Amino acid sequence: MNTHTLPPEVLAFGEAMALFVAETPGAMAEVECFRRGIAGADTNVAIGLARLGFRVGWLSRVGSDGFGTYVRRKLETEGLDCRYLSDDPAHATGLVFKERAEGGADPRVEYFRRGSAASQLSPEDAAKVDFTAARHLHATGIPPALSASCRELTQHMLDRTRAHGGRISFDPNLRPSLWPSEAEMRETLNALAAKADWVLPGLAEGRLLTGHDTPRDIAGFYLERGAKAVFLKLGPEGAYYRGVLEGRETEATVPGFRVEHVVDTVGAGDGFAVGVISALLDGLSPQAAARRGNLIGAQAVQVQGDMEGLPSRERLIELECHLPDLP
Repeated sequence: MNTHTLPPEVLAFGEAMALFVAETPGAMAEVECFRRGIAGADTNVAIGLARLGFRVGWLSRVGSDGFGTYVRRKLETEGLDCRYLSDDPAHATGLVFKERAEGGADPRVEYFRRGSAASQLSPEDAAKVDFTAARHLHATGIPPALSASCRELTQHMLDRTRAHGGRISFDPNLRPSLWPSEAEMRETLNALAAKADWVLPGLAEGRLLTGHDTPRDIAGFYLERGAKAVFLKLGPEGAYYRGVLEGRETEATVPGFRVEHVVDTVGAGDGFAVGVISALLDGLSPQAAARRGNLIGAQAVQVQGDMEGLPSRERLIELECHLPDLP
């Protein structure tokens, strides 16, 4: 039951799936026991922002099944406003299984999401959304890859947010296997990025989507098409920022944070997005936003799970109070 009264100030949408993480290392075929959680790049960011005290609304569908009930309860426990989350009796909740990788390697993941409840999302699901209350919308390239109707919803969410004066962040979050062709993926995601204020690609993603090689040229590609700022994830090296601030273009490379022991790389980019978005909503500088993105991304990879390492506001204050002043 939704206990929120004020409408959400931040909106997110997409597919939340029930996640099963192997309890022991090894191939999926050999694993006997899994630990249950939830997964989804969009929900990772939504949860991260909610932990930092923002009122976050989640728009999606889940199946009228036990996994859907579990996902809803888990999201509400994390503080998300699920007034825009609906039950779909005709389609199942998506599932994802993840191996336990060792030595900081990327874990192998298997999805069971074809025809899922969330893949049936369409603009009709946003009919009751209060866009006038939304300061910000976070979108990724995953929903438009799920189905044609999800693609229409993504366009609708961006257009409605823009029409009501809200800010938009966009993380391409490439899933090439979900697209009919690489060309369609590039064309669709670049068009969506052009509608966003803040674009947050990884370096490899930026190269694939724009055809440019350097962080500066990748950022320029999106700035020329309408974005206000680009935050490029450079992995352990940190992040690159380029954008227009108070009428003047600025750029900076912000070093990453050293991590002694990488446990699980999944969710690092979502942690970066949480850091950047929260800092900009807090009124901090783009350089401070990139540093917070690096900081939270580094926290995310030090624990098992997609979003377990995302900090509370109290923990973030504790982490940031030890950082040196920015130049």
